[in-house]
Amino acid sequence: MSEKALVIIPTYNEKENVRSIMERVLATDSRLEILIVDDNSPDGTGDIVEEETGRNPRVHLMRRPAKMGLGTAYRDGFGWALERDYEYIFEMDADFSHDPAHLPLFLEAAQKFDFVLGSRYLDGNVTVVNWPMRRLMLSYGANVYVRIVTGMKLWDATGGFKCFRRRVLAAIDLNDVRSNGYAFQIEMSFRAFRKGFKGVEIPIVFSDRTHGLSKMNKGIMVEAIRIPWLLRWWTMVGRL
Repeated sequence: MSEKALVIIPTYNEKENVRSIMERVLATDSRLEILIVDDNSPDGTGDIVEEETGRNPRVHLMRRPAKMGLGTAYRDGFGWALERDYEYIFEMDADFSHDPAHLPLFLEAAQKFDFVLGSRYLDGNVTVVNWPMRRLMLSYGANVYVRIVTGMKLWDATGGFKCFRRRVLAAIDLNDVRSNGYAFQIEMSFRAFRKGFKGVEIPIVFSDRTHGLSKMNKGIMVEAIRIPWLLRWWTMVGRL
């Protein structure tokens, strides 16, 4: 079995973070490689990564023609990974809200489970730094909502720091995944559970970004409200 691991990091205007995040990720474990999926960032993020690919064979770049959304970035990254011999495939943000120091903990947990979720709210304990109370309550409440609607026993179904074993992504029809914003995280976990895979949450400390702007918008929020009900409906009518 391959022990290679790929950390997929979508980017859009992350020039202030991308060099540092690549350095920190690669320093945590020799098995890790990085795929930056850049949506034609106007600030030159892709050019920075391209320079690094020429120096470091553990860094890879996928350029996309325009801003196409988080979910499609991960789907494209998953497809790229499945065409190659990666056993562990990560999702991770570029803005240091996900601490690279946690990566070895994911790899350790993935020895026993099919997929691993980094949780900000495990067992009701909040491990979020520098968020205003309104945003924290909105996020926590959204996860309570997801648990009620979908029935998933997850404390943090909307989190985007995750590790999948290869077999999980190979079993899911990625072309059938409908969501594209943060609801993508909900849908991927739901589909993995429906396929019979075992997942586990591990605690992480989540810190708000210090550089760049959040990608959250109204459309993403509406999708996150709608998708849990669609997942429940698709299950009832046999589409999942």
